[in-house]
Amino acid sequence: MYSLRGALSRIYAAAPRSLLSSSNLGQQISTGQQEQNGTFYEFRTYIIQPGNVADFKKLTSDNIHLRTAHSQLIGYWSVEIGCLNEVFHLWKYDSYTQRSAVREALENDKEWQQNYISKMLPLLRDQTSEIVYMVPWTGLTEPPKKGVYELVSYQMVPGGPVVWGKAFQKAVSAHNHVGYCTLIGVFHTEFGHLNKVHSLWWHEDADKRAAGRRRAHEDVRVVAAVRDSASYLVSQTNKLLRPMPYSPLK
Repeated sequence: MYSLRGALSRIYAAAPRSLLSSSNLGQQISTGQQEQNGTFYEFRTYIIQPGNVADFKKLTSDNIHLRTAHSQLIGYWSVEIGCLNEVFHLWKYDSYTQRSAVREALENDKEWQQNYISKMLPLLRDQTSEIVYMVPWTGLTEPPKKGVYELVSYQMVPGGPVVWGKAFQKAVSAHNHVGYCTLIGVFHTEFGHLNKVHSLWWHEDADKRAAGRRRAHEDVRVVAAVRDSASYLVSQTNKLLRPMPYSPLK
């Protein structure tokens, strides 16, 4: 606790006064057009009971059309490396009012409840949901072709983008400019673990990712940008994702 408190004190002391002034605070924290127009995304993560993954995948494949009739699915993946027996899916909403209406419609959709929910829930061990906004300096990007995905999650120090936003942007942009992967989008959490940021990347395959990472680690721009951003980092995890056949992002 004391070490974290000391680190935060050093970070805030080093931040430019203009960045912390009340006149600039709202502008720095703002996530731009998407937050202003109400668009947000929901990350849903399901951990499946060991031994039930094949049943879950078939059940979902047979019934996903019932779910996508209510709102827009961006991507649906199984976790290949990072957590076993896990799936991750990403949904888009135009407003909280829309999401509430969708949830109510799903509760009243007898076909969805009988054919899927009643059979799916016994297969699960855990469910989590996060509401996230896309940061203003990225848009949702289509991958060039089929591949694998990497979700990198960063737990940043308290304070929000006003404290760590610029350094984080430089680190992600430096990696993106190396050219070994495609940045699909960067999201920060509104509900869930606060001060958490997720970057979603596309790779042609896991071997090309490994080769690209080696190149990135030798790039002085990447090394410098990551070093600056790491001073605001509390923890970091990643997962290798394989898109399901019905995932819009392949």
